Amino acid sequence: MPAIAKQLRRGLKKITPGWVTVYVLMIALALVTALPLIYMVVTAFKPIEELLLFPPRFFVKRPVLTNFSDLFETLDSQTVPFTRYLFNSLFTTVVTVVLTLAVCLMGAYAIEKVRMRGSRLFGTMVVYALMFSPPAAQIPIYMVVAKSGMLDTYWALIIPSLATPMYFFLLRQFISQIPEVLLESARLDGASEYRILVSLIIPTVKPALATVTVFAFIANWNNSGGSAIYITDQAMKTLPYALSTITTGGLARAGAAAAASLLITLPTILVYLLMQAQVMKTMVFAGIKG
Repeated sequence: MPAIAKQLRRGLKKITPGWVTVYVLMIALALVTALPLIYMVVTAFKPIEELLLFPPRFFVKRPVLTNFSDLFETLDSQTVPFTRYLFNSLFTTVVTVVLTLAVCLMGAYAIEKVRMRGSRLFGTMVVYALMFSPPAAQIPIYMVVAKSGMLDTYWALIIPSLATPMYFFLLRQFISQIPEVLLESARLDGASEYRILVSLIIPTVKPALATVTVFAFIANWNNSGGSAIYITDQAMKTLPYALSTITTGGLARAGAAAAASLLITLPTILVYLLMQAQVMKTMVFAGIKG
């Protein structure tokens, strides 16, 4: 007990007014940042009379679950069941994330460490692609997808989202920090480029891979534009597109729209929570390098 008391006294001595001010400001900023998310959650449980209040009330007074039942009834009343939309979103998102990791990782490794002829020029072109806004390339992408016969297929939702320049650039920056001596030693020991990639590169850039996973999942899970542009078959459309039709249903569907917003956001929050530790390591690396 005396030892614990001494540790407590030492800890209290380290608490200064400056540290208290910093912690208070950080907690306040965290609460302000979380307010939109909190409001979205409580709104999903508001009855219709509270949704239509003006001025709006922040917290729900009488929480209900009817918004979710209305949402599922609305989706099930359509020609395509809710489970089909959910499957389309899960399948295209997971496949896109996995292929994005593979393509960007192998491309970044080949350009930064294998250094084949023309690799530097290709890497520079990819970095220059960061300057272009995605909507500016929408028409050429559509023409490629249409000419390739991928309209009304899952590939139309997957292929255009691969090899994103930002993900490639992030992985390349991490791979560039791996010492050349380590890779040359592995090659002298007879390791193939594939073995080096799997055994050395992937464990080293794991934080960057986790960050790319989070970004790619969020971008593709929330993508309703692909279904609107490339897909005409209702059975091939994704969940965000189906939910976007709910949110434009006017006041009669206000409760279902609130539930839809929460439903479409929950998976992205869960993915981030699972990858949070690795993502923080990426931010620390970027801060140290800067």
